[in-house]
Amino acid sequence: MNAKVVLPLDEMTFSEKVEVMDAVWDDIRRHPEDIEWPAWHETYLRELEEEIANGTAKFVDLETAEKILMEQTP
Repeated sequence: MNAKVVLPLDEMTFSEKVEVMDAVWDDIRRHPEDIEWPAWHETYLRELEEEIANGTAKFVDLETAEKILMEQTP
């Protein structure tokens, strides 16, 4: 299906945009079998599980994680 949805983004409030994103993600989650995850996701998650199991995983608080992600964003 190639339905084109046009939203008046310039006219929408931030809250309305978040509501639309939530509705889209809720719909995607209803059909997880349709999601084609990249192969590296599974590799990364297995490595993370191993780090957690052997006690070498490093955790940071949300504020620190956000700062790290913002610094990595071009």
